[in-house]
Amino acid sequence: MHAHLTSARLAPKKANLMAKMVRGLSAPAALSLLQKTSKKSARLFEGVLRSAMANAEHNFKQDPRALVIQSVVVNQGAAYRRGIPMARGRVRPIKKFLCHIAITLGLPDAEMEVKGKKESARKQASKAKKADKQKKSSSVSSS
Repeated sequence: MHAHLTSARLAPKKANLMAKMVRGLSAPAALSLLQKTSKKSARLFEGVLRSAMANAEHNFKQDPRALVIQSVVVNQGAAYRRGIPMARGRVRPIKKFLCHIAITLGLPDAEMEVKGKKESARKQASKAKKADKQKKSSSVSSS
């Protein structure tokens, strides 16, 4: 359940500020936050979030009010190359950056399950390392 916007006329640095605000929130909470924010990036994120919610409802038959923003990815796109005239016929180059925005929605309990699996795998790996160290130290001391 995702949506993306490509080549938005917004600098990636400015888009990342908004991405940090909405990352991890529930979809309705993020939507209300974006509506109250007076930034161009908020309008763009609001459109992408509404699209992702509509995709979840139409394509996956999910209730969009029960979904959580799992990931927000902002990548740098191409750049418009412009110039400012200077003295003696020179031109100062200017780049106007574009960005790509992608939002992925998911169920809140699914997110916790993934985190739990990762943590349990880490714990098992650390236990295995400790056991190996103990075996090595016991074999070295018995020799």
